Amino acid sequence: NKQKKKMMVQARLAAVVAVGAALQAARQPMQMSSEGKLRVAIAGGGVGGLTTALALQKKGHEVRVFEKTSKFARFGGPIQFASNALSTLKAIDEATFDEVMSKFTFTGTRRCGIKDGLRSSGFKMSDVFDPTYFFRKDTAHDWFVSFPLKECADVFQLPYTGVIDRPELQEILLDKVGGSVENAKNVVGYEHTTDGVVVTFDDGRSEEYDALVGADGIWSAVRAQMYGEEVKRQNGDERQGCRYSGYTVFAGEAVMPLSDYYEVGYNVYLGPNRYFVKSDVGDGRVQWYAFCGMPRGTQFVKDTWDDESESTSSIDIIDYILSLHDGWSSEIEDVLRNTPTEAVEQRDLYDRDFLQVAFRSWVDDRVCLLGDAVHPMMPNLGQGGCQAIEDAYELADALDAGADDVPAALHTYQHARRARVATVSFLSRLASDLIIHAFDTPFSVHDDKGKSWRSYLTFAWKPVLQLLIFPAQFLFLYSYHPTGPLGDLPRKLEQAWRDRHKKNSELAFARRARGAEAAEDPTTTPRASFLSAPDSDTPLPAAR
Repeated sequence: NKQKKKMMVQARLAAVVAVGAALQAARQPMQMSSEGKLRVAIAGGGVGGLTTALALQKKGHEVRVFEKTSKFARFGGPIQFASNALSTLKAIDEATFDEVMSKFTFTGTRRCGIKDGLRSSGFKMSDVFDPTYFFRKDTAHDWFVSFPLKECADVFQLPYTGVIDRPELQEILLDKVGGSVENAKNVVGYEHTTDGVVVTFDDGRSEEYDALVGADGIWSAVRAQMYGEEVKRQNGDERQGCRYSGYTVFAGEAVMPLSDYYEVGYNVYLGPNRYFVKSDVGDGRVQWYAFCGMPRGTQFVKDTWDDESESTSSIDIIDYILSLHDGWSSEIEDVLRNTPTEAVEQRDLYDRDFLQVAFRSWVDDRVCLLGDAVHPMMPNLGQGGCQAIEDAYELADALDAGADDVPAALHTYQHARRARVATVSFLSRLASDLIIHAFDTPFSVHDDKGKSWRSYLTFAWKPVLQLLIFPAQFLFLYSYHPTGPLGDLPRKLEQAWRDRHKKNSELAFARRARGAEAAEDPTTTPRASFLSAPDSDTPLPAAR
């Protein structure tokens, strides 16, 4: 009997163990890496998530990146990397930096700045300060101010600002960390344990890790749980805790042999109530953005970044954008007329209040936020992706130094980033608001195009912007450079690029010319469009 009872107890214990194992089948237990290294889950396979994975792997930690899309596609336009981001990327991994440089287009070594959006013509390279302008009507005064990008980078001996195609960057990063990426696996939540965090996926399964990084973009599921939000919930002009900026942006890209192509990196056309940006993005291509004040949801073109976005308009989008810039520089018309209708996209711009970025916690025990998940910002300074890369560097540093106390390490990361990121977010929003609401076409003694109080104010601010504000702004942005000075490397990189850029652009221009010769006259043939013909009975909403 005793033997029988013993066997029954053992059988019950075995049953308990079996039931426990079955209950844990969908929850894979955390297994600490050897020598105190961490297992880190990253929600989101964008620039911030992949760079964080690279930074952590370089320090020997085990990383899994969970990306909700079923596969990575060649998608998205160029992304700006300013000098601070290039220094940070080089500090993370020199090999990755070298590959990025091989695909890079420098803009910061050429003229960049603000042009008069109404008076500019012929893509002239006029002097920013020419005193003869005041008494000679024929003195060209197209350029309002120039940005000291190169000069500020030279102060710290950093690589110069430029752009890289997002798909090219994605391929470079995936080549480094692709083995750690799982597609079609969407993180929807998390649960704390005694010494870890259980990550939950949309298929109901879960896995346990030492830490979770929410790098899942502006509509972050990780942030939604941390802040008690509902993913993508719209509440007036606020969506999941992010405010509608009041601005929508139209964007397009095409090969354009403009006469200033090799001399200008990018420029902003300044005018009444809106602004227009064009930039060289390499291989003969020009990308442009038209920033306009419009009610939220005024959707003319599908936003390819938002699966829920739909175009409800039948207008010709190029003609519509031209109508918004009626009376503006002929340069803008040249850029728009050279852009295929199907190349135009539109996006409503959202950001988060910089005070929330500064004072609301980015950390919940072993979970933290990174990049757009915590600090989406306006694109005016081109710092969104740059700040995500800085986040990745600081997070990897903090976790590596504090692997024995992950929550404390995440707070160290937060303290290192909040003040700087909040400042950059504030400056990005301020730039939009000033350009739209405070600045206008500058006053001129030769015509009546700038006679409002804002025109006089804009004219008066010119020397302050040129000599004080913009140098201070870019010196602040570039003051974060973990590599330290790089000597003459920036100059060598730019020279190697310049020769390649000229050759590739000329080939693109030649291909475009051959295509134009084979096509019918574009002035008499309607542009191909995925939109239907304009509906003359439908009034078009005006930009504010």
